Amino acid sequence: MISRPYAAARRTLSIVDKLYEVNWGLVLLITIIACVGFAMLYSVAGGSFSPWAGKQMLRFVVGFVLMIVVAMVDIRRWLSLAYPAYIVSLVLLVGVVVAGHVGLGAQRWLALGPIEIQPSELMKIALIMALARFLHGQSVEEVSKPLRLIIPLVMIALPAGLVAIQPNLGTTIILVLDGAALLFLAGLSWWWILPTLGAVVAAVPLAWRFVLHDYQKARVMTFLNPESDALGAGWNITQAKIAIGSGGAAGKGFLQGTQSRLNFLPEKETDFIFTNYGEEFGFVGCIALLILFSVVIGYGIQISMSARSQFARLLSMGITLNFFFYIMINGAMVMGLIPVVGIPMPLISYGGSAMLTVLFGFGLLLSVHVHRQVEIPRHSAGII
Repeated sequence: MISRPYAAARRTLSIVDKLYEVNWGLVLLITIIACVGFAMLYSVAGGSFSPWAGKQMLRFVVGFVLMIVVAMVDIRRWLSLAYPAYIVSLVLLVGVVVAGHVGLGAQRWLALGPIEIQPSELMKIALIMALARFLHGQSVEEVSKPLRLIIPLVMIALPAGLVAIQPNLGTTIILVLDGAALLFLAGLSWWWILPTLGAVVAAVPLAWRFVLHDYQKARVMTFLNPESDALGAGWNITQAKIAIGSGGAAGKGFLQGTQSRLNFLPEKETDFIFTNYGEEFGFVGCIALLILFSVVIGYGIQISMSARSQFARLLSMGITLNFFFYIMINGAMVMGLIPVVGIPMPLISYGGSAMLTVLFGFGLLLSVHVHRQVEIPRHSAGII
């Protein structure tokens, strides 16, 4: 029997001990889902590792190592790095507005030497870390006090506004959802939530007129009636529905998808890769993949519930919900349930920044699990 408190023992655990504590079941699930992504990228390239699958596999290897390294770092260290990470990400977002690279009609990438990064992806994790740290120091009663509430609202609004300028509506929505979810989990009063929801509904006409760009309005109109311009604005969603529907119950089989191989599918390696998966593996395959995603989300909830500190609980739930929002929005988008907003399917879609950011987030989730018994005081005395 262990004679000293587990929290004290955590401070002296060796790297080998921490590796033993890693939730390897979750790591295995993440790897399996990523392998599905490699297979789909191989398929949409016509049975070739070039140009997407090979690069994505290399990124995953780098991200996998990063994930395990992040898991080894004490959760209190991540608490101390939360605000710096947020500030750096915010500066990078400003850099995108000032000198960002334009691609596909949007200014979302920033060149740092030989590499290009998408700071909005980094901000998703940085915002969760910063809000978790701020809310860690607040009681349930304090969260709903107007003067205390201003700070997290500004923390959400600043990056959301900078991302909206790019423009990147999908990421803006996720940032707002991440922030709102953490405030709710921290105990925000319904007296704030219900009027805010009412204000959002009332602001829709104003947003339509003054905020949304013409192409974003076109996406909404296409969502409402894609058949009205099936060969123009409605092409993307129409072809996505055809691909998913043609898969039937069991799919056409691996490498047998026609919509992608004949180049009917738009953005087949990124935002719409799930449609190729649906065409090749059908309804049964889609359900199986969604079950894998659900188990990962279940692991995240379980890890959050087992953590002893408020920061760890909020951080792990924030990471888990961010992953869920990715899946929910992308899946609904490619099936025509919501307008197209440009969100990748995590671990499946091609993309370096998204892949590394998701794996870094899972590294934080694993760190919470490894250090789940560590207690962190509400104030700065517990920060190392």
